[in-house]
Amino acid sequence: MSASDDVRTFTVKPDDDGIRLDRWFKRNLPDASFNIVSRWSRTGQLRVDGKRVGPGDRVEAGQSIRVPPADAPTAPAKPKRIVADLPPEDIALMQSLVLHRDKHAIVINKPPGLATQGGTKTDRHVDGMLDALMFDAEGRPKLVHRLDKDTSGVLLVARSANAAGHFAKAFSSRTARKVYWALVTGVPDVHDGMIELPIGKQPGTGGEKMHVDMKEGSAARTRYRVIERAGNRAAWVELQPFTGRTHQLRVHMAAIGHPIVGDGKYGGQDAFLTGGISRKMHLHARRLKVDLPEGGALDVIAPLPTHFAESVEMLGFDPLRADLPIDEVKFSETLEGKNRAALNIAKSRRKERKGERRGRGSER
Repeated sequence: MSASDDVRTFTVKPDDDGIRLDRWFKRNLPDASFNIVSRWSRTGQLRVDGKRVGPGDRVEAGQSIRVPPADAPTAPAKPKRIVADLPPEDIALMQSLVLHRDKHAIVINKPPGLATQGGTKTDRHVDGMLDALMFDAEGRPKLVHRLDKDTSGVLLVARSANAAGHFAKAFSSRTARKVYWALVTGVPDVHDGMIELPIGKQPGTGGEKMHVDMKEGSAARTRYRVIERAGNRAAWVELQPFTGRTHQLRVHMAAIGHPIVGDGKYGGQDAFLTGGISRKMHLHARRLKVDLPEGGALDVIAPLPTHFAESVEMLGFDPLRADLPIDEVKFSETLEGKNRAALNIAKSRRKERKGERRGRGSER
C-alpha cells in the first residue's frame, strides 16, 4: 500500500486468528516496530473494529485493524532476519522436512511435538524457523494453515503474499482437500460415516479445550472411513474435515466413543492402548490436495512418524490398504457453492412473493 494522508485498514485473515496484535504487525507490517505500535496504541491512533487496543490484545479473523498513515513517522525498518540467525540444527531440521517445493509453495512433514506457531511457554515452532526455507534469496515463507502440536504430517507454507492469499481462500472455501489418518480405540459400527456435531469452547478452560455444544457451537462436519480393524480393540481410520474447527477431529471421534489413541485431553484413559502401543498422539495429516495459483493441482502425501508406523505394525495393519480413493470436491459442498445456492433460493423466493402480490392485485 502506498503512502497517503489517509489511515490504512486491514482485515485479519483466518491464518492470523487468535494471535497478539504485536505479532500481527511483525507478520504483516514488519517495518512498524514494537515501539511504534505501542505509541500508536497510547495515542489512540490504532484501533480494532473501532476500539482502542494494546499491543498484547488478540485479534480475530474478520476484524478490521485501523493503522495510521503509511507516511507517519516511523523508526528505521529492522533488517530482515537471515538463515544464519537460526541454530544450524534448526536449519538442518527444517530443510530435512521438505516434501515438495515449487515457485508457489513449500510442503513439509511436520513432526509430532513441534508447534506450528508460538504461544505461552512455546519458543520453538515452525513459524519461528521458516527462515530456514528461504531458498534462492526469496522472501520469507508464510504459514497458510496450522496443525496441532502433537499432530504430524502435511503442512503447507506459501512462498509469496499472492500465493498465501490464494491458498488461504482455498482453505476457507473448503476446496482444499485434507486427509488425515488416525488410530482410534474400539471400532465404529458404521464404517463410512459423517459426524455432524457443533463445536464450541468448553467453559472454564480458557478456550484451551473444545466440546460438542448443541446450543451455541459452530457447525462442524467430519467424514470418517474405517481402513482396518484389530478385532474390537482398535481401528485405523481415515478422516476428512469438511469444516475447520479447533480440535475438530479429536472432539468428534471422542464424541462418538472412539477417541484417537494417545489423546488423553479428549479421551481420558480410554484413549490409551496396552501392549506396548505408544502413548503419543496417533493423528497424522496424510495428504493435501489443493489447486495452484496458475492452474494444476498440488497433491502431496506425508510418511507416518515412527511411533505411528510402529503401532500400525504391532496391530497387524497392512499399510498398502490405507490410501483410499479421494472423492472429488463437489461445487455444491464448497462455501462458495453453498452461498450461491442460498442466493438462488432467496432470489426464487423474492420472485414468488412478487408473483403473489401481482396475483392479489389482479383479483381486485
